Amino acid sequence: MTRDDISRWAREAGVSIRGHYDETGSTPAELQRFAELVAAAEREECAALCDRFQARDVGMQPAECAAAIRAMNKQEQSE
Repeated sequence: MTRDDISRWAREAGVSIRGHYDETGSTPAELQRFAELVAAAEREECAALCDRFQARDVGMQPAECAAAIRAMNKQEQSE
């Protein structure tokens, strides 16, 4: 995840970044830290999902876990 990625995502989310601060008064470094925290939480949620699959089915294939993660993303988008 690069600073450019974070800036692009912020713009896509409607956060307007002007100069060194956005409309909320956050600096690019603060936005980057926020994005890192969100990404870490998302990774943990994905790992927990795979752990639940593994506990349920020893023969689980990686593709099944990936499909479950993608389904989780689609579910969030429909909410």
